[in-house]
Amino acid sequence: MDFGLSGDQQLLRATARAFLDERVTPAVVRALWSDPRGERDDLWKELARLGWLGLALPEAHGGSGLGMVETAVVLEEMGRAVFPGPYLETVVAARAIEMAGTPAQQARWLPGIAAGDVRATVALLDADLDWRPESTRTRAERTPGGAVRLTGTKQWVPWANVADLILVPARGPDGLALYLVESGAEGLGVAPVLAMDPGMRWATVTLDAVPAPQGARLGEAGAAAAILGDLLRRGAVGAAAVMLGAARRCLDMSVEYAKVREQFGQPIGSFQAIRHRCAEMLLEVENAHSATYYAAWALDANAEDAALAASVAKAYVSEAARKACGEAIQVHGGIGFTWEYDLHLYFKRAKALEATWGDADYHRELVVRQVAG
Repeated sequence: MDFGLSGDQQLLRATARAFLDERVTPAVVRALWSDPRGERDDLWKELARLGWLGLALPEAHGGSGLGMVETAVVLEEMGRAVFPGPYLETVVAARAIEMAGTPAQQARWLPGIAAGDVRATVALLDADLDWRPESTRTRAERTPGGAVRLTGTKQWVPWANVADLILVPARGPDGLALYLVESGAEGLGVAPVLAMDPGMRWATVTLDAVPAPQGARLGEAGAAAAILGDLLRRGAVGAAAVMLGAARRCLDMSVEYAKVREQFGQPIGSFQAIRHRCAEMLLEVENAHSATYYAAWALDANAEDAALAASVAKAYVSEAARKACGEAIQVHGGIGFTWEYDLHLYFKRAKALEATWGDADYHRELVVRQVAG
């Protein structure tokens, strides 16, 4: 049985690594920490030129017609480079529009996403920080004149500061629905929130009677749970791929450091304690790799266990990546704790994504429900 990537997928990985090594260096990442946007338009346009923004979109909308496996390949390399930008959020939002959007909605948004003209994000969490779709408290209220207005607060929305489009779940008289809210909409507020990873941007999004005009609702009324379930699964697998990339990079850095750093006249890699740490890191990384890419394949194949595989991947990789990145700091000793060394970039990215798209506890609960029926 061949579990490896195809020739085209290997070429995609090589292209992604070469581009990110050249254009998204640690110096570039650090320079963007002080930038209010936190990302660069020229890099975003390069992603579009390379075809990554439309990787999984249909060719009719400017995409390549590929799938979650290819997206995971790119995301893993982005994790290795701690890429600053709303790539995962945009491709997941694009998937939701492709899945449930009307032809008019698809024609309006998907070509722009593929061309790099539109950035998107998803506002999943309300004030109680519960990932379950049924916990949504944001309201979609119908006025006496028949118009719909959205009211509520969304917490920890990634990259809302640069998003042209925000997908907002809201509960109305007809049940839960998903709405497309454009940046600059009347009553929409975006307040930045400081977080552990300075290479990402988060915001609290307030909706004060934001108008939802005709054509803003995505899918049928009351049918948003299925859309949100698919969206959350793909976001979870995408986040797992990013964390995998960060963990693998930390493993590589640790092995190289153990070969050249000497103590007592010999490389520290000759010491049993260091060897065992690196071996444990390798075990975590390889298991994370298997879980992530199986889940990506299962989503593409619409396998019966796709939802289970996505939750297993997110639950396992969330902890495995954080542990691997933390062990890398221990292998490096004192220098690993310094602000100038790059290890903390990866640790913070892994730790930040550990809590997004459903944390390990949430996905373990989903695993229990699916296994127990």
